[in-house]
This record gives sequence, structure tokens and C-alpha cells, in this order.
Amino acid sequence: MRVRTTAMIAAVSSLALLTGCGAADMTKQASPFANAQGAKSVTLSVQSWVGAQANVAVAQYLLENELGYRVDTVQVDEVPAWDALSQGRVDALLEDWGHPEQEQRYVKDKKTIAPGGGLGVTGHIGWFVPTYFAKKHPDITNWKNLNKYADQFRTPESGSKGQLMDGSPSYVTNDKALVKNLKLDYQVVFAGSEAAQITQMRQFAKEKKPFLTYWYSPQWLFKKVPMTEVKLPAYKEGCDADLEKVACAYPHTPLQKYLNTDFAKNGGKAAAFLKKFKWTTEDQNEVSLLIADKKMTPEEAAKKWVDSHKSTWKKWLS
Repeated sequence: MRVRTTAMIAAVSSLALLTGCGAADMTKQASPFANAQGAKSVTLSVQSWVGAQANVAVAQYLLENELGYRVDTVQVDEVPAWDALSQGRVDALLEDWGHPEQEQRYVKDKKTIAPGGGLGVTGHIGWFVPTYFAKKHPDITNWKNLNKYADQFRTPESGSKGQLMDGSPSYVTNDKALVKNLKLDYQVVFAGSEAAQITQMRQFAKEKKPFLTYWYSPQWLFKKVPMTEVKLPAYKEGCDADLEKVACAYPHTPLQKYLNTDFAKNGGKAAAFLKKFKWTTEDQNEVSLLIADKKMTPEEAAKKWVDSHKSTWKKWLS
């Protein structure tokens, strides 16, 4: 989600309902395959949102079935994933939403992490209301009118204020600062995870209740619960540099891949493949929907996509 912020089946079975922008810190726990001398193996970092899982599922399927690699995945939070990647505990991170401090430290200064190219997907975080509410109250789409509707967004968790629902505290979010700096009568309430947030939104939508939520695209849920973005003050380069003073919208971020530098140089066909791995928002959402909504395992979803998109992935192997 995002901006900053499986064995596949076993490792991700508990994550099958997740999609952006928390997971345990695994940086002190090396993968059993990482740095295995002479082993034709790859270790991928997988974040807790289903879009990231979709990337890894397809990459793992092709690495195993087309290139003959053994693939391990490790679930790591967004920032600790950079530490794990720098240390060689994982070989690649396939979806980063922008972490300037880590990029400066590891890519530019230490040079222990190398850019892996764009994923082909542009991410965006924002505040959203259900479209059925926006149709009844068109002015809700301007942040200046949010206080007018605060009482309609109250929940037991938000008390006397309107609720602004966030997902995992580990995701990139400026929401507490935005509420304060824009003088909004709202309380940020964390659902705890993306899965819990989705459950709440679907329940609200089923009952046609109003809600205001931090959300992001690409995201398969938009197909099930249509939502309309609330326009925050326009994003300008550097407006979010001071996270205590931020009072602007989130940027649109071309999502990036990163590789451990040694792996980028010596990872052979696997590294070359991951650098070329690039697909569209529609591709990612297709696989995400199969995992999160159709209840397929990541491997099943990856196979279904691979079987019907040969012309796309063949380019990654050339």
C-alpha cells in the first residue's frame, strides 16, 4: 500500500486475503536457501499486501518451472526488507513504494543494493469514500468539506471524531500528520492489517454505511467495492519531506524492484529474469483477484496467469 508505506503455499496460506502498504521482522532469520554455495536458488522478499504477493507468485512460478531454480520467500516489513536485502538474506524485492532514506544509504552510499528496474505499475495512496456515499454527497470529494461529514463517519473506535481507517501501522502513512495539519475532526484508527481493513470495508459496503479510508491502487477491491478519492491538497515535490508538517496528498509512485548487489552481478539467469520482470496494473490485479477473492493459492493463480499470458512473460526469459 504503500508509497513507502511461498515454499509459496505454506508461507502465504495465512496471507491469502491480504493485498500495499505488516509482517514480522525477519532480518535476523536467514532463509535456508539464501547464500547457499553452489545452489541454484533464489530468495524473494514478499510483503503482506496481495499485489506484492502476486508479483512473487508469478516470478516464483516462472523461476521454478521455466528456469529450474529453487525459490524461497521471506515475509518482511517494508523498511526491514531493505536491511535484509542489503545483508544478502534475501536476493530481491519486487515492489517498493519509495523509501528515499534506504535508497540513499544502501544504493548510493553502501552500494549493497542495486536498482532492478521498474515493475511497470504505478502506485498511489489516497483517502477514499464508497462511491454510493459520494454520489449522495458530491462535495465530500474535497477535503475542505470533510469536517461537515465527520459525525457520519464516527465509530466506537473513533469516539467523538470521525474515523479515518488505516490498515497496518507498518505501512507508509502520513495520515496522523495530515489530520492534525489540515485541522480535521477525525481520528486515525488502524484495522491492524490489510485483510482486516478489507473485511471492515466490505461489511460497511454491504450495509451501505459511509466510511473514510486510507487506500491505494493498484488494488483488486475496487472491482468489488467502488470507491471515490477525496482530493487532498495537491502534491508538490518535497511537500512531504517533513513528516511532521506534511499537508499534501500522496504522490503517484512508479513502483520499483531492487536486488542485492552481489546477486545482481552474479545471479545469472535468475537476476536477468527479475530485472526484465515488468507487467501492468491489470496483470497484477488479475492475479491478486484470483488469490484474494477467488481463494486460489498463489501458485494456482500464477499458473492460470502464466498459461494465458505467454507472450508477456516470454520476453522476461529472453
